[in-house]
Amino acid sequence: MFSYRHAFHAGSHADILKHLTLIHLVEYLQEKPGALTIVDTHAGAGIYNLEDGFATVSKEADGGIFRLAQYVESSRKSGIAIAPSIERYLECIQAENADGTIAVYPGSPFILARLLRQQDRLKLFELHPKEIDILRHNINQLPQAKQIDVYAEDSFARLKGLLPPPSRRGLVLIDPSYEDKQDYRYLESALEEALQRFATGCYAVWYPTLSRRESAALPDRMKKIAAEYQRSWLHAELRVENAPGERRLQASGMFIINPPWTLQKHLAEALPTLVKALGMDGGAKFVLKSFEAKSQG
Repeated sequence: MFSYRHAFHAGSHADILKHLTLIHLVEYLQEKPGALTIVDTHAGAGIYNLEDGFATVSKEADGGIFRLAQYVESSRKSGIAIAPSIERYLECIQAENADGTIAVYPGSPFILARLLRQQDRLKLFELHPKEIDILRHNINQLPQAKQIDVYAEDSFARLKGLLPPPSRRGLVLIDPSYEDKQDYRYLESALEEALQRFATGCYAVWYPTLSRRESAALPDRMKKIAAEYQRSWLHAELRVENAPGERRLQASGMFIINPPWTLQKHLAEALPTLVKALGMDGGAKFVLKSFEAKSQG
């Protein structure tokens, strides 16, 4: 259960898709002045050193954030415009680094923390006994620390108790490791319970695209859950290669329930660039689909 450490995957292509999407969701929701409550169900350590430790073992950042940054720099020199959502994503990553280098990679907790306004709140969950201590230490270094609650609890069981937030404005990021096959079932149950209590919340589910049956079925199962509660949805996937038999992660997806109307346009602009920048072979591609419910409360 506790074998997964996100540091191995920090700055990967999957992180890019997740965080680029997440930044747009937060900043859209912040266009209204009311307080926003954000929940990250599987927070990890918060921020990761790309020059030492686990990240240097897997080197997934080489094919992710480093590759994207190099592509964008080359494009700028050639006068090629870059999608605004990619530019904004890179700004958030660069904000944690100095002198134009990328030595550390902020995970979702740090990206979200830096985006908080004074009236917003962030709630982080992490069960890994080592990660939770590192997360608490890292969060305590932030000026936004008083706006952040860190829980060493099972987020799937605890989530419904946090909903709806006092302001009735909320964003929930659900991003387990999926190393335990039960995570798929726990996710679906937690999502249904959350929608029962807070149907108008924005729910962002990240998932790896794997060969296992549960992974392939997940997008359709989430579409059924959204339909049951008459909710709009958006589904995006980014594949950087198609190499059957290789164990490394080659694709991942985001499924958003109650997405902002602007998200489709932003991802439609960003995903073709991400395929060009991060694609490893001819199998690189993206998926972008959405559905607008007829009536939403």
